[in-house]
Amino acid sequence: MDWTGKVWGATSAEQRAPYPCDGLVQDPAEGWTRAIEVAAPPERVFRWIRQLTIAPYSYDWLDFRGRTSPHVLLSDLPELAPRQPFLVFEITSFETDVHITGVLPAALAERHGRMAVSYTLRPYGTGSRLVVKVVAQAGPTAGRRIRRRLLAWGDLVMMRKQLLTLKKLSESRLDGP
Repeated sequence: MDWTGKVWGATSAEQRAPYPCDGLVQDPAEGWTRAIEVAAPPERVFRWIRQLTIAPYSYDWLDFRGRTSPHVLLSDLPELAPRQPFLVFEITSFETDVHITGVLPAALAERHGRMAVSYTLRPYGTGSRLVVKVVAQAGPTAGRRIRRRLLAWGDLVMMRKQLLTLKKLSESRLDGP
C-alpha cells in the first residue's frame, strides 16, 4: 500500500514509464500514477475518456454539482482540440485511442501550482490498461508541500472513483448511439 497518495493500481514499470504530460511542468515536480485494468479494447475505453470533456465520472454530487454523468456513449461530442476543456484541465495534445493530455489553465495554476495530466491507454491481454499520470509542481515551502500532499490524497479518492466508473461503463454493453 502506498501511503503517500501518489500511487493507486500502477505497477512499478507504469510509475517509471514516460508519459505525454512529463515535461509540461517545470522542475521540481512530482508524479502521481493511477491505473486500472479494463476488460474492453482501448478504442472503447477511449470513447468514455473523451466524455471527460463534458462530465467528471467521479462523485457527481461533489464535482458535478449534483448532475449525473452520462451513462451512455454520446455521439454528438465536439472533436478533440487543443485548449478544449478536459475536467479542470485544457487539452494540450491527444492521440485517438492512445491518450489525452492537458494542463491546468493559468488561473487555476496560480492557485494550485502548475499541473498536467495524461490519460493513457494500451492493449492489455484482451482488454486495456488505463493509466493516468498527474505531474504537479512541487512547492519550495513546507506549507506548499503539505498542500500538495493533501491534494494528492484528494485526487486519489476522486480519481479512484472515476477510474472504477469508467471501467464499469467501458465493460458494460449499454452503449447508446
